[in-house]
Amino acid sequence: MTGTIERLPGRCVQPAPSDWAAAGFPVMDTVPRTHGLHVEERLTDGTYVLLAEVPGFDAEDIEIIITEGTLSLRAQHGTVPDDGYVYGHHTPLPTGAKGDEATASYEHGVLTITMPVPGSGSRSQPSGP
Repeated sequence: MTGTIERLPGRCVQPAPSDWAAAGFPVMDTVPRTHGLHVEERLTDGTYVLLAEVPGFDAEDIEIIITEGTLSLRAQHGTVPDDGYVYGHHTPLPTGAKGDEATASYEHGVLTITMPVPGSGSRSQPSGP
């Protein structure tokens, strides 16, 4: 069963299971296991701040992607994770967040990402995996 999927607000559109079957399934032994990261978010005085605990990684092992109002984090050791794990987090950004002006720093295992959000108030939202 394939066809048009209506997009619900805040939901990702997933392909129909029949599309997956037609494309073939990957070999499960080669698919890395993904684990969540502990993340805290806050929006204060027009600035969005995300703090992610990513201990044991070098800054080069952490990938940050900001696209279509979503912030995605991915951490793994080298190109193939030694322990078979990939760590990640995805979160929607506040409306109006300026991802192209985002800055990031990584110190003592904590990744801090900040970006301006013009016209925003204040909110605090701890979140985890």
